[in-house]
Order: sequence, then C-alpha cells, then structure tokens
Amino acid sequence: MPLRLFSRGLAAALLAAALLAGAVSLPSSARAEDAVFPPSSRFGFKPPSSMVLSKRFTGFERTGGGAMLSVVELPAGAYPELKQSFTDENLKTQGLVVQSREPVTLDGGAEGVLFTGEPTPADGKGMPAARKWLLIVGAKEVTGIIIAQAAVEAETDETMRGMLTGVRIRGALSLDDQVAALPFRIDEFAGFRPVRALAGNSVLLTLGPRDQVSNLEQPILVIAQAVQQATPQEQRDGFARASLYANQTMKDFVVERSQSYRQNGVDWHEIVARATDIPSGQPVVVSQTIRFNPDGYIRAVGVTRADQREQMLPLFRQVVDSLQLR
Repeated sequence: MPLRLFSRGLAAALLAAALLAGAVSLPSSARAEDAVFPPSSRFGFKPPSSMVLSKRFTGFERTGGGAMLSVVELPAGAYPELKQSFTDENLKTQGLVVQSREPVTLDGGAEGVLFTGEPTPADGKGMPAARKWLLIVGAKEVTGIIIAQAAVEAETDETMRGMLTGVRIRGALSLDDQVAALPFRIDEFAGFRPVRALAGNSVLLTLGPRDQVSNLEQPILVIAQAVQQATPQEQRDGFARASLYANQTMKDFVVERSQSYRQNGVDWHEIVARATDIPSGQPVVVSQTIRFNPDGYIRAVGVTRADQREQMLPLFRQVVDSLQLR
C-alpha cells in the first residue's frame, strides 16, 4: 500500500474549539447503490473516470498512477479515540502535514472530520508536489479511515474532496458475501469453515465449533492474496522462509521441509515447520504454501497443535490444492 496507515492508540489530545465549529452538511440523496464499493467494504465512492478499483489494497487508484484512495474499517467504538488522537503533531509523524480540518456530516447523518494537507517530507526539507486528505467517519455501526493522495497534475482538489465527502455507507455484508467477493475461490473446504474475511483479500478458517480460537484449541488456516511484482524463481525459497519467520505469534522455527513444485501449470512453494506458539507456549506445526501468480501470490498458512499434525496436514493441503483465482 503506497501510504502509511495511521496507528491506533495515539496520544490523546482535544481538538481546538475553533476547528470544531461550523460543521458542513453534505447532501445524502444519492443511494448507496449509486456508488462503487471495493470488495467487502462498507464504504463506497463515486470515483472519476480516471480512477479504478485497486488490486493492491482496498480502495481506488488512478490508471497510470498519481492518485489513490484507500479505506480501513474499524469497529464503531473506535471513532471517538481517533477523533481525539489525530492531532496535527501525531498526524505529521504518520505522514500528513495538516493544513486544515473541518467537521462534516456524511451519508445517513454519519459524523466525520476531514483533514487536508500535504505528505510529510521524508527528509524534513521542502514539500512534495502532492496533496493529501484524511477523512475519519463515525457511523452507527462502523468507523472508517479514508486516506487519499494526488499529485497536483493528476486530479484536482475538487475531484478528490468530492470523492471523499461523497462517501456512501452500506449495511454490513454477510460472511458469505465477503467470502464470495474474495479475489480467489476455495473449491474444497475439507471440513474447514470461514469465520472472518479481512480487507477484501484474506479469509480466516477453522475446523471446529468455536468462532474465536484461543490456545490453539482448533486448527486455523489463513489464506490471503497480495498483488506485487512477480518473485523471481531463484528468490522464492528465501521469500517463503522470510514470510514464515515474520510471523510474530510464533517462535523457535525448525523447518522440516521447504520445496518448490509445479502443479496444474502453476508454481508453488511449500514449507512445513515446527514452532512454538507464543501466547500458549504449545508446540505447533505450521504449513505455509504460496501460489505464485504473474502479479503477486496467494499465501496459505495453517497452524495446528503438534499432536494433530497427522490429521491436519493433509486437510490443509486439500484446501490449498483447491485454490483458484477468480
């Protein structure tokens, strides 16, 4: 994603009273179905003809580059914290030099604050020839962080501002709808079931009755797609190992098998490793399989208790073997 996401838990500070005055009321006559919604997102927009849905993140980007808009969804209760935490000083450290902010009333009466400014210079000198916007949205059932940026010659301020403040908010999507919107299809679940879809490009599955899994009482399988430049063949083993070791919920990895293979005309890489689950201290077995695509990859990571490995590893493989791009 080309812009840094804003961290939660920023230092608390009240917004100045002058910046809170004079809320702008925006028309909400357009219906949600008039907007274009990124897959699985509750926030939709009416983008200019030059911007299309992104394959790299939840949002839109300009064909040929120069402008983008991304969306992050949070629980409804997150809005008050964001509103207090997004001070000029904190936002500057997160990549936005604030020049103005204004309260806005959005679709369905949702509350929002629109920040306008420029990207924070990496070297602290000069200002880049770009504009940047941040809109936080506090709706009844969801909070949104909407980040947009445009080079001065790419899109006008009016176009980008109109796109943000014209946001439409739809009702919560069912889990089935979210899974159906993923960029990949699972043809064989092997007893697993989805319990959560994330960011329009990933899904968490488990095998067992509980939706919330703690202490690895049930095996879990996470499948996610990433869009990026293709990984060269000679770098794939190193890439796969680095991806595995980057997992911060496990430690003490011991790789048992790391191999590339080709199946049905597709290049894959599989790692099976032992590790320790940090929260529970239990020994686990990890199966990581990566399907390499011309424009990125699909990564599947299955984790199970060590005493379940003989049963679970074949089931992880059944699910992975059934993955298809939509």
